[in-house]
Amino acid sequence: MTGVVGIVLVSHSAQVAAAVADLARRLAGSGDGVPVAAAGGTADGGLGTSADSTARAAREVDRGAGVAVLVDIGSAVLTVKALLAEGDELPEGTRLVDAPFVEGAVAAVVTASAGADLDAVVAAAEEAYGYRKV
Repeated sequence: MTGVVGIVLVSHSAQVAAAVADLARRLAGSGDGVPVAAAGGTADGGLGTSADSTARAAREVDRGAGVAVLVDIGSAVLTVKALLAEGDELPEGTRLVDAPFVEGAVAAVVTASAGADLDAVVAAAEEAYGYRKV
């Protein structure tokens, strides 16, 4: 695969997804070259997740190096798993990442901005579970 890894942030809230995407880009500094898309809320602006907006976001950030999808809670996980099971809704090389939403997003964008491949981006996001705060 060539290109840069794309990142999709799926949240039950459009505002949360957009804010985490903005935070990750800003903290990455050089993350401007990393395609990051927020897929939050339902089509009518409510809380929930949308398979359509998630699939659209994944296609939007796909640059040929894979897409890392981070999710917040519950049905966001189920939505992405269902899309992956369908097989043709998400770009080839799309992976659901088991990581904390905020810390994982920052780690994923920082790592992708360094030119890392999908495996390294996923590993960095998953390692965020180990970040100790006290």
